[in-house]
Amino acid sequence: MRKIVLYSILYGLLPFFGETFLQKSNTLNKGDKRGMSGHSKFANIAHKKAANDAAKGKIFTRLGKELMIAVKEGGPDVNNNSKLRQVVAKCKAANMPNDTIDRAIKKAASNDMSNYESVTYEGYGPNGTAIIVEALTDNRNRAASNIRSAFTKGGGNVGTPGCVSFMFDNKGQMIVDKEEYTGDADELMMLALDAGADDFNEEEDCYEILTSPEEFDAVNQALADAGVTFASAEVTMIPQTTVDLTSEDDIKKMNRILGLLDEDDDVQNVYHNWNEPEEDEE
Repeated sequence: MRKIVLYSILYGLLPFFGETFLQKSNTLNKGDKRGMSGHSKFANIAHKKAANDAAKGKIFTRLGKELMIAVKEGGPDVNNNSKLRQVVAKCKAANMPNDTIDRAIKKAASNDMSNYESVTYEGYGPNGTAIIVEALTDNRNRAASNIRSAFTKGGGNVGTPGCVSFMFDNKGQMIVDKEEYTGDADELMMLALDAGADDFNEEEDCYEILTSPEEFDAVNQALADAGVTFASAEVTMIPQTTVDLTSEDDIKKMNRILGLLDEDDDVQNVYHNWNEPEEDEE
């Protein structure tokens, strides 16, 4: 938050001191990394691009379910349904074709989704790592059993509601790949801040823009209108601090939990505070 105040002050002084002053001050933030930059939401962009067709198909299936639930809760009109707008932005960042999005919305408007419900589970992985699992299921008992089994097989356990969620912040997050954005970083920062963003961070291979959940739509739309494309764009749960796993056994157990959850069709999103190491590029 200090950075936002600083940039706001500098931006206000820009007419008096000129762009050089702002550019010099911004160099202080070059290479500055958030404490959670190792979190899986910051997995390197190259890895995201390498997702195979099968993985993309699974992502599209999950996003389709999110679209259907958003329509169920607020109707098919994206202009009057903020939740639907957020999911559509997430779909576009995942490169889901527009016609696929439109078909999913129309299908949801004509289908009965009353048998689906959203369920959230919280628990612990190895070395006290915090894990939040969001599920969308038509069978609560099946979902609960499978998710508990995933935790158990990885040496973790499901806790009570609220046991770890206080360790996370609910934020709008947009990731811009530096390979896809060739404009000036300062201009992108000012565009985001002017639109209502809370924070702007520069990483080695990308820019991160954070907003409150309420301002996500406005900032996302402002950047999209300016021609900015996103590697990801969603309202998510960001850990306040991260946990390092140094034991090979703990790392294997954590990957076991995450792998089983990823394979579960009922699971929509998984958030954790493991400072997951970046995968080596081949």
